[in-house]
Amino acid sequence: MSGSDYCGIGPEDYLDQALALLPEGPAWPAERDAVLAAFWRATVASLARAHERMCGLLPESIPCFALDLLPDWERVYGLPDPCLGGEGQTLQERQLALCAKDTAQGGQSKAYFEAVAASLGYEVEIEEYRPFICGLSQCGITQLGGPELRFLWRVAVPGARVTWFRCGLSELGIDPLAKIARAEDLECRFEALQPAHTTILFSYEGA
Repeated sequence: MSGSDYCGIGPEDYLDQALALLPEGPAWPAERDAVLAAFWRATVASLARAHERMCGLLPESIPCFALDLLPDWERVYGLPDPCLGGEGQTLQERQLALCAKDTAQGGQSKAYFEAVAASLGYEVEIEEYRPFICGLSQCGITQLGGPELRFLWRVAVPGARVTWFRCGLSELGIDPLAKIARAEDLECRFEALQPAHTTILFSYEGA
């Protein structure tokens, strides 16, 4: 049975349970209009509120959707991460950073690094280089270079990153209507994840 099956339970349900657990006898009247029932009605009200609050937080068991539990999830995942913005992030940026940490699985392919960039809010193009090889490479198309060229790869970033103010996510009076920044979080994250024998070249296009 899932946790959501237990939601929808209110104060009266808690009162029914409390009265059902009372000992039997004249000193323990179970009628709902008795003084003892009034005592338990006041007592279980806080339990019902806690139950309702718990059910309201169930969607936040998925880190990517966290709001009220965001600080707790950040503590669990070791955030704020310097590569993902550090201090001073907007609410959206904190959620993106948390979601990136939660969904990270590791890898070395172009598709993996493109997915990492997408989780941070970027759509990048990655180009891998290889040295000119006679019989395989085409003159005028394939780059000239020695064997070390195969350890270089380029990440094309389409302009600066723009984070727009969004109702329900951004904080009025704190977050700007639009925040424009260089992809420092992307660069730091890629450099932390890149294979140790490779070198990344970042190019900004359309900025």
